Amino acid sequence: MDRTSQANRAALLDKAYNMILTMESRLRRAVRGRDRVIELIIIALLADGHVLLEDFPGSGKTTLAKALGESIYNDQPEPPITMFRRIQFTPDLLPSDITGMTVFDPDTGSFTFRPGPIFAHIVLADEINRTSPKVQAAMLEAMAEKQVTVDNTSHPLGKLFFVIATQNPRDQAGTYPLPVAQHDRFLFKIRMQNIDREAELDVLRSIQERRTPPGNEFPMVPKSAILEARQAIDRFIHVDDRINQCLVDMANALRQSPQVAQGLSTRSLVLMLPALKACALKRARDYVTAEDVSYLVPYVFAHRLELATGTDDPIKIIRECCKGPLEALCRSSLKK
Repeated sequence: MDRTSQANRAALLDKAYNMILTMESRLRRAVRGRDRVIELIIIALLADGHVLLEDFPGSGKTTLAKALGESIYNDQPEPPITMFRRIQFTPDLLPSDITGMTVFDPDTGSFTFRPGPIFAHIVLADEINRTSPKVQAAMLEAMAEKQVTVDNTSHPLGKLFFVIATQNPRDQAGTYPLPVAQHDRFLFKIRMQNIDREAELDVLRSIQERRTPPGNEFPMVPKSAILEARQAIDRFIHVDDRINQCLVDMANALRQSPQVAQGLSTRSLVLMLPALKACALKRARDYVTAEDVSYLVPYVFAHRLELATGTDDPIKIIRECCKGPLEALCRSSLKK
């Protein structure tokens, strides 16, 4: 690689890294005590994945998703798509309430497509497990292919399309468990916990501050910057082959565990790579390390495992099965 190419690469990665810091600062202003969740959501956004948050109501999930939508502005000529939409999932919801429907226009004597709320760049699917599996399945094509099909006609979504879904714990009344195919559409599943005392005090003390619009010290991020960052991460963040070997060895160890009824698919490992690259850039590196793997494994693997009867702690099983491959990876130098 010549000097010009190296300089261009460094400039693109620096631009992407600065964009991450800008977005992170704005989100931290809006949501206090959730730095880890904010970091994971930014990583998922840059990895072109989706996020499933699990927690009880009132923990700031909606505020965080809305703050993300309000942190980005559309600077590209694209069909008019709203930046942020919230879909409240209820037992009486229909698939067409999400995707949209074809309606008859008596003035023109023709049928036209009326887009549903899924036509947004940032979509909050609130309490997704409070609706039936039929409605949950309406999200599958959109999350996998960034399009919806209504009456045999496909309608594209925006390139940025990003879903933050929330669900209540399974033991709450009126919930429907997400099917395996739906779980697999989410890059991360994050179980949120109560924030600590100081963070909760900060929430109470900063109510007036957070009600006022962010000033120039917390600028919005153009949509094009996020799309460019995705390209830079994909092209310029290095993944050593020993990382690939570690991922495969971890997957095999989980498949062979007697505590796992159904292990990981190869697709889950493929989806892991862009997340690792985005994590590396978030930590100001142009290469992936064992630290990145160890950090993201629970969020990528846990919700994709089907555990054997009598087993209920996927994180513990993942740590036990992945310990050997991770230790072997840590013993080697991965910097290119």
